[in-house]
Amino acid sequence: MNTMGQPTTALCEPDSLLERDVAALIVSALNLDIGPEEIAPEAPLYGDGLGLDSIDILELALVVSKQFGMQMKADSEENYHIFRSLRALTAYIGEHRTK
Repeated sequence: MNTMGQPTTALCEPDSLLERDVAALIVSALNLDIGPEEIAPEAPLYGDGLGLDSIDILELALVVSKQFGMQMKADSEENYHIFRSLRALTAYIGEHRTK
């Protein structure tokens, strides 16, 4: 419990509303034949999970940058971690968004 009497674990929980928005953005931007709710939050986006390839990731990075007002670099070493899963991408957006 914090000083306000609220559980502190709430601070560690993912932003489910933003996660749903990001899942919908992925489906829309990449014209996927699945519903946003079918993207498992912890499943890999790249390769075996959702099956995205490097071109998909680049396209997604552009859309995310525009939608959330963030700068994403194609050559960033962080990209592997940022695009690891829907949950990882959502957490990154939540920390860096300007819109």
